[in-house]
Amino acid sequence: MLQQIHTIARYTLLEALRNRLVWLFFAVAVAGIGLSGFLNELAIAESRQVQVAILAAFARFASVFLLATFIVTSMIREFNDKGLELILALPLPRAGYYFGKLAGFGMLALLPAALFGGLMLFFAPGVQAALWTLSLLCELWLIAAFSLLCVITFNQVMTALSAVMAFYLMARSVAALQLIGHASGSGSASQGVINMVMDGIAMLLPHLDRFTRTEWLVYHTGAWSDFPGLLAQTAIFLSLAAGAALFDLYRRNI
Repeated sequence: MLQQIHTIARYTLLEALRNRLVWLFFAVAVAGIGLSGFLNELAIAESRQVQVAILAAFARFASVFLLATFIVTSMIREFNDKGLELILALPLPRAGYYFGKLAGFGMLALLPAALFGGLMLFFAPGVQAALWTLSLLCELWLIAAFSLLCVITFNQVMTALSAVMAFYLMARSVAALQLIGHASGSGSASQGVINMVMDGIAMLLPHLDRFTRTEWLVYHTGAWSDFPGLLAQTAIFLSLAAGAALFDLYRRNI
């Protein structure tokens, strides 16, 4: 099955390259440099820090959005063209198909991570840029796994992409929402229920606010001791997303 997974991953990556996705990433990088440079000229103080912060935030969100959009649209197109039925008609288990796709999209995530990580070398020390790049790669792997799960579950472009973006924004902000809720206290029953719900959501979602932090590039506060925790979160959520996607894939009538 490993050879079949490798073949599916290879052709998944080739599809992305043939669709000019790499050039789109380059265009986003150029747009990010232009936008951050323009805001750098407008900033009164700490203009260099403002430029790095804007560029890092723009690169992170653009990477997530473009990767999720490509995964969702390419998978839906494959479903509509009956490509999945054709592949599964071969002596290939559904798990092999899934892990081949996941591996291909995981390799695709290396491209924006390497591109934007290399760009950050011009604005931050090498250690901080490397930590930011590896963290971005882990974040993109999580998005790739969740995008695959949403495509298999919903089988519609808008629904799947909306679910991915909602997941990303919630995972990015759930810690702040938790902090706000607990800071306001639990004087009323409704507030206590809201706090319990937010705590439950925080337990299920990866804490993406700890990934790809802009302050690593701006204030050079990153340390390699932060990385094992990010890897652990990545491994746990990848396992959960893969298990849920395989469960949904095996129960589908194809």
